[in-house]
Amino acid sequence: MSIALTHAAEVQQSGENGRISLERNHKRIRVYFAGHVIADTTRAVYLFEKGHLPVYYIPRDDVRTDSLEPLDATTWCPWKGKARYWDLVVDDRRAERSLWGYDEPLKDSLDLSWYVAFYWHKMDAWYEEDQQVFVHPRDPYVRVDVLPSSRHVEVFIGDTLVADTTHPRLLFETSLPVRYYIPRIDVRSEFFTGSDAKTSCPYKGTASYLSFTGSDDSDPVEDAAWYYPFTTAEASGIGDHVSFYPDGARIVVDGAPVEGCPTPL
Repeated sequence: MSIALTHAAEVQQSGENGRISLERNHKRIRVYFAGHVIADTTRAVYLFEKGHLPVYYIPRDDVRTDSLEPLDATTWCPWKGKARYWDLVVDDRRAERSLWGYDEPLKDSLDLSWYVAFYWHKMDAWYEEDQQVFVHPRDPYVRVDVLPSSRHVEVFIGDTLVADTTHPRLLFETSLPVRYYIPRIDVRSEFFTGSDAKTSCPYKGTASYLSFTGSDDSDPVEDAAWYYPFTTAEASGIGDHVSFYPDGARIVVDGAPVEGCPTPL
């Protein structure tokens, strides 16, 4: 058994229903809204629920309760029980139904009555220690490794060779396919233009996109590639590198098409 699985079994508290578990989060977590710190804690826990991303559950004592307005609305979860909700109101701003909590535990579940949880996107900013975190809490069991490589990577869009390098950076992320990041100098920039699209990843940063403008041999492809103008510390090795979607490009590594990429007829 892997060390990570052994560690999880030792440090997590799991409900009898087998659906949820809690694990202590040793980081300082801060939640900002309307220019104020709404929650500040070193006692948060991760709640893991099968089929869902992890969620920070924060002790109610570490939340600014004077800004909370209770609601009558409730919902029911068969694994956690009846949830109650609050609006968050600070000055002239209101985040409706922005946090929830469970007052009464189920017999076969865990006691969550000490905690509340926030809808991530309704808050202005989240911090782990002094580093801002985006999109959702970072799963402590997801790892990102960026390794330099001497593999020969070629990228074709249609019949057009758009990138060719023997100095790629390979990004390995838990449970995801390998991503091949190519130095910008080895990408044929004359075939690309900037896109307005952006996406964010809590493990890598905020990505910008490039669209393939087309060539004599190949049709245009919108948002065919992406890059990270600014990365997290964990993914710093992919700065100034470009990666391509395998469903819009054919990626060839050491002469063999990458699995899942379309092959030539």
